[in-house]
Amino acid sequence: MTTYLRDFSTLGKSDTAVAGGKGANLGELTRAGLPVPPGFVVTAEAFRTSMKQVREDIAAELTIALDRGTSPQRLEECAERMRELVRKAGVSDDVRHAVLQAYRDLGQNESVAVRSSATSEDTAGASFAGMNSTFTNTRGAHALLDRLLDCWVSLFGTRSIAYRAEQGITDEPAIAVVVQRMVNSERSGVMFTADPSSGDRDKMLVEASFGLGEVVVSGSVEPDTYVLRRNGDAVSLVDTRVGRKTHKIVRGANGNDERIELTAEESHAQVLTDAEVVAIGQLGMRVQRHYGEPQDTEWAVADGKTWLVQSRPITTLPDEAPTSTGPLVAGLAASPGIASGRVRVLRSPDEGGRLRDGEVLVAEMTNPDWVPTMRRASAVVTDGGGITCHAAIVARELRVPCVVGTGSATTVLKEGQLITVDGSSGEVRAGSAPITTAPRIVAPVVQANEALGTRVYVNLALPEHAAEVAAMPVDGVGLLRAEFMLTEALGAEHPRRFLARRGPEDFIGAMASSLLQITHAFAPRPVIYR
Repeated sequence: MTTYLRDFSTLGKSDTAVAGGKGANLGELTRAGLPVPPGFVVTAEAFRTSMKQVREDIAAELTIALDRGTSPQRLEECAERMRELVRKAGVSDDVRHAVLQAYRDLGQNESVAVRSSATSEDTAGASFAGMNSTFTNTRGAHALLDRLLDCWVSLFGTRSIAYRAEQGITDEPAIAVVVQRMVNSERSGVMFTADPSSGDRDKMLVEASFGLGEVVVSGSVEPDTYVLRRNGDAVSLVDTRVGRKTHKIVRGANGNDERIELTAEESHAQVLTDAEVVAIGQLGMRVQRHYGEPQDTEWAVADGKTWLVQSRPITTLPDEAPTSTGPLVAGLAASPGIASGRVRVLRSPDEGGRLRDGEVLVAEMTNPDWVPTMRRASAVVTDGGGITCHAAIVARELRVPCVVGTGSATTVLKEGQLITVDGSSGEVRAGSAPITTAPRIVAPVVQANEALGTRVYVNLALPEHAAEVAAMPVDGVGLLRAEFMLTEALGAEHPRRFLARRGPEDFIGAMASSLLQITHAFAPRPVIYR
């Protein structure tokens, strides 16, 4: 191949300047004998050659955009101008011929993924995660060239330029593009070979859903989550959480991506068997051994075979925690902070009077009736639930450490036992530790570098925190849990009893007070009640 094209088999992890982070890593995985769908990289040199006539104009706009004194609006204007220049230049004739020849060599009218691979992307210092374009199920020469140009244009997206400015990346942007044979994914997802939240190097996380992995990395569905524990060369599955998968993306009859809505039964079906999860974990161990450091990988299962379609270093891995005797129970890290206290196991909110101030509330699950009790707890631990369950939402707003989904806290933890709840790692340990709670919500002191094209709405559980949340750069409340507001406004009393005892005027007054507290804080931004 020419300097414009490189086959995966000719690339290694040191070829980032040529193939970008994604392309270099796919070459490294291929040469290591790991299962990677075949493909090639349209190199950064191909991009530079095609941009030859507009290169100086792009550099001038970029200098302005990267200046910390440039306003978000001006930065956006510069980014738009750079995108126009890329489209004006297009794909040069030499690059076009080389790409089409490599595409023919890959297979007759093959369906391919066209994936951006910027030369600063997927490195140990900067991931550029999701900032440059990726296209799946691209078929045909014209479509391939169109998607190639779209990837080049995405190098100058407003978010990408703002990220460069924030990270202090001042070198000339260049982008390679991966062209890779599509695998008709039946199931796919991501795998972290270490826990990115706690830094635990012996813990592996696998997220999985049906169809293409786009639904997992974009966050458009709640995937299944599997927790693996590594012990030497062995991998064991220690926890399975089945998510709610509302839909999947598959290759449609016309060869393009097609969204398929899942039935209720399909939505709650487990994506992977225990044996399949362990096999994916073992594949992850092979990847980490090869690189010598924890990896964030993407995988896909098609026709009974598991493929690797991406690997990169975990860029935000905390320092490894000191070794300990291990947690008493573990679950999902639902609300950050560390707190110690005596265990109080309660079976229903009616037992709330038994909880003394500063004790740890341990329950199977909570609902709005538990809020008065949760206010007095130093921490909350539940058997069930996920990071969006009632216990998690309320605990985060109360800034109380919380671990949910332990599966066995109410049976393993004993009344009066002194424990430490680590809401950042999702672990409950024996004994006491210094208390650190989640930071108070405050307004940002620096304006964001860019204006987002997407509106950002928050979930709000407790009306008393409306002013704090309204100080954040959000566009309104997307979900105010009406049952939480009702519980708070009526002092945890049932509405019928409240009406019978105090009458409709007090009821209306109590509800109006809560509503005004929220609407005044967010006016004129919208608040959606459910």
